[in-house]
Amino acid sequence: MDKKNTIIGAALLIAAFISLYLGQRFAPPPPPRALVVSQPVAPATSSPAPANLATPGAEIPSDAAFAALAKDSKEATITTLANDVLEVRLTDFGGAIRDIAFKKYPAEIGEPGPFVFNQLHADPLLAFTEESFPDLSRTTRYQLISSTPTEVVFRAVVGNRLEVTRRFSVRAPGDPRGDPYVIRHETTFRNLTNEAAALPHAALSLGTASLVSLNDYGRYLNVASYDGDGNQFISRSDLEGAGVVGRMLGKDTTPKAFLEKDGPVIWASVTNQFFASIFVADKAGDAVIARRIDLPPFPGSPRANIGLTGAERFNLPPLAAGGSAQLAGDFYVGPKEYQRLAKLAQNEDRVMQYGTALYSRIFLCGYVAPFMNTLMHWTHRWVFNWGLAIVLMTLIIKTVSLPFTLAASRSAKRMQKFQPQIAALKEKYKDNPQKLNQATLELFKEHKINPMGGCLPMLITMPLFFGFFTMLQSSAELRFQSFLWASDLSAPDTVGHIPGLDFPINIMPLLMAATMLYQMRLTPQPTVDNAQVKMMKFMPVIFAFICYSYSCALSIYMTINGLFTIGQQLVINRIKDDEPAPAPGKPGMKNVTPTKKKLRK
Repeated sequence: MDKKNTIIGAALLIAAFISLYLGQRFAPPPPPRALVVSQPVAPATSSPAPANLATPGAEIPSDAAFAALAKDSKEATITTLANDVLEVRLTDFGGAIRDIAFKKYPAEIGEPGPFVFNQLHADPLLAFTEESFPDLSRTTRYQLISSTPTEVVFRAVVGNRLEVTRRFSVRAPGDPRGDPYVIRHETTFRNLTNEAAALPHAALSLGTASLVSLNDYGRYLNVASYDGDGNQFISRSDLEGAGVVGRMLGKDTTPKAFLEKDGPVIWASVTNQFFASIFVADKAGDAVIARRIDLPPFPGSPRANIGLTGAERFNLPPLAAGGSAQLAGDFYVGPKEYQRLAKLAQNEDRVMQYGTALYSRIFLCGYVAPFMNTLMHWTHRWVFNWGLAIVLMTLIIKTVSLPFTLAASRSAKRMQKFQPQIAALKEKYKDNPQKLNQATLELFKEHKINPMGGCLPMLITMPLFFGFFTMLQSSAELRFQSFLWASDLSAPDTVGHIPGLDFPINIMPLLMAATMLYQMRLTPQPTVDNAQVKMMKFMPVIFAFICYSYSCALSIYMTINGLFTIGQQLVINRIKDDEPAPAPGKPGMKNVTPTKKKLRK
């Protein structure tokens, strides 16, 4: 029965991982429209605005499941700001940033063209959204007042009553002050009348984020905010509605047109797997709004490319007669590099999502992942190759943890030596579990055996594994970095596909599984339970399925970890234990060894 249950359990586990992988890869496109709105947009003004000053924002229509993909006007004038790392292209329609090219990050492997953030979008970056401020949105043409290589100023007048000036500036090339990916923005409102005036709530676009490759399933596609204490994340799955598991947990399964989270908002962001836009306003915002947007699919892929567009809403103060007010802040648009974001002033590194998932909280990834990222950067300074850096950091971690793993391996070896005595105790007290536990504990105490000692390597390895896994998923540094046959450490090392199935052949996860299998053969098993032993043999297969479609950097880490452990175990297995195991006939234990008389019979 144990054998049968073991086979069934293992088969179910493998089937679950296969269905998870294939379900993500070949899931049908979601329905293109959804009729349910999560929350209505708040009215654009807290008090009535004077006529002809500004049109209050309208509520988002309940049948608008997706934000509309904007088309740039052919009459638009594009002005460019540039420094060492950015090329910022601004449009006079909306007086905002049309898109931003990252000079040090190519769009495709082996191609010179840079990755462009917000290339396909619902609104230009930092444009006023149509719903909140239609008189100043992307359909309004601003006048270009001045332009230098590092600063641009736009101006617009609404009904001869309100003047709006928008200023954008970037750090000059070679200037060591500040971060080169930070854009400074200032919008000034000036009342041109002799009467006090109220302004509507204004929502600034944070940009549009989409999937970055066929290996991206949208897990890190979100609109986030930080209130000074904690983060709120609106993921794409939140807008799509809960799936099968969510339905079982009683979550809402209805697709939503948009979601709105109230503030205060210290910063708000839109992120994809490797890049982010983060707006830190001088004064806190009121809310963030996330909407889905339907983007063109990748060439040759049947999978829908559903992106997110975000906006941050602000409560603008009333303007006195002839008075003015300013909406300003720092706008980081660049790679999700933890070392860079950690230097910013408002905890912008939280956009990395190191400690948000349930498993990441259980395994302390919020602490382990930053440490792993720091160690990876430190080793990279020595070897100048990210693949070698991962190998070196793995060896450093294994060396530091060597005393613990040696002690655990010796404990497992000693535990295996006493298995005949434990089996004899189980036979003697099979009808009395209480006495069995007492006798077993006395045996452990007498011979200084730690029954949990063999679990220590797993307890050490799991937080490191999950911390490294979490860190790798959004590390822009590894994107398109090659190592051995892998052309991209942030993606699977696919070398081909199985004909007819379109199933990828990834080498690193298979090597990882092979090292785990050999490692298990060398490691003493601290149990004689057949079912447990057989289940442990399936662990390499399970880990291979877990890692198969993730970045090959994770498999490199696990493979080097396994090779080191194999060498370590070969040494331990050659070390003799001076203390012999007690004979099965030790006093107080039932002698289960057959006598010569019984053998003759």
